[in-house]
Amino acid sequence: SNPLHRQVHQDMQQPLCHYFIASSHNTYLSGDQLLSQSRADMYARVLQAGCRCVEVDCWDGPDGEPVVHHGYTLTSKILFRDVAETINKYAFIKNEFPVILSIENHCSIQQQKKIAQYLKEIFGDKLDLSSVSTGDPRQLPSPQDLKGKILVKV
Repeated sequence: SNPLHRQVHQDMQQPLCHYFIASSHNTYLSGDQLLSQSRADMYARVLQAGCRCVEVDCWDGPDGEPVVHHGYTLTSKILFRDVAETINKYAFIKNEFPVILSIENHCSIQQQKKIAQYLKEIFGDKLDLSSVSTGDPRQLPSPQDLKGKILVKV
């Protein structure tokens, strides 16, 4: 057999939209989507397993603190801040390609501002705040360009 066939070459210079992205749905849940526990450590687990897009369902929580849980169910609630801190800690341990936060936003303006504050505070320079015009997908940056960056999709 040809030893070159054992090498994998992945061209990571194409626009982001040219790739399939390993994504997680209801990332925070440790079990079923009606009754299970929401846990920040689920983000650590999926990020280290190679997932590059995680879901964060945000809702208004008590004391002005946004929470993450599966809305209109009996799943437990965790603080958005704890989720962001866990993602920050584990995002790039096994993989330096960008992480996309798929935020499902159900929050009041006041708590959305709190989420924005936490994103900037916790992720710092890792947070990619460059605005991308949606006109031409060929103009999107590549995974190579976005190494070490956190992207937000709402």
